[in-house]
Amino acid sequence: MLDVFDQRFAQVAHGAGELERLCTGAIWSEGPVWMHEDDSVLWSDIPNNRMLRWSQQGGLSVWRDQVEFTNGHTREADGSLLHCSHGLRAIVRTRFDSGLTNARDEIVVSHYQGRRLNSPNDVVVKSDGTIWFTDPPYGIASDAEGHQAESDIGRCCVYRFDPASGSLRQASDWLEEPNGLAFSPDESVLYVSDTSAALRTEGGGHHHLVAFDVTEQGDLENPRIFAEVSPGLPDGFRLDQHGFLYTSSADSIQVYHPDGTRVARIAVPEKVGNLCFGGQQRNQLFIAASSSLYRIRLSTRGMQTP
Repeated sequence: MLDVFDQRFAQVAHGAGELERLCTGAIWSEGPVWMHEDDSVLWSDIPNNRMLRWSQQGGLSVWRDQVEFTNGHTREADGSLLHCSHGLRAIVRTRFDSGLTNARDEIVVSHYQGRRLNSPNDVVVKSDGTIWFTDPPYGIASDAEGHQAESDIGRCCVYRFDPASGSLRQASDWLEEPNGLAFSPDESVLYVSDTSAALRTEGGGHHHLVAFDVTEQGDLENPRIFAEVSPGLPDGFRLDQHGFLYTSSADSIQVYHPDGTRVARIAVPEKVGNLCFGGQQRNQLFIAASSSLYRIRLSTRGMQTP
């Protein structure tokens, strides 16, 4: 069910399709990414240490097994696939030949100032080619989604990596446990979620979205709380061409206007981990939720590259 609370979202909701469950069989689904070359979605089933694939023609299959607990994914402009590896504590790149053949993996970055990263969680690529990612502790907190270990760095940060120069720098340490992240359509704002409530068995912690201004030099300034998300956590999110932000929560996709107003809610029958836009027109919202992959068609285009 799609509930609209603000008429500014009505144009997107107009003609929207029903929520479809495309497939099921995972333990915890995360990090979906659209592969336009063969009209498929790849995503992580983290506890099973594998990546799954769905296509309209082939249905559900295992794309890769024993993947070192990958979490978030995104694409680079040349079509390469970036992974956040909990197990390797690194950003990993998969390069392809034409038609997604001859896949080859390489470590992009795994250390900051000689110390291992915690467990990269989510990643986005800016139009200038820089790679931005979050580094919370979830992959080293236990062996369930990685390899239990102490943090070498001692804090959780947002990082910016420049492939052209090979430089890695901390873009922000303002958040307690940064998780999902995405740029506004004009890349003037970077949204990052803080989900420190995730591991707090006694309660407390954060479950909000933070907005940063992005300077021309690639610095983050003016952090402010954009939205408090409940029930559950804003684990992962993406934006569309209008700047609407679509975020996960415990029971739905919640949609926010750029001014922070919640404008809509898409009910989902399972706990949502993450989402992405796809389809040839980028008007299909794919939702990774617990055991299943869902889809809903909307009257908009997602900010999905390539």
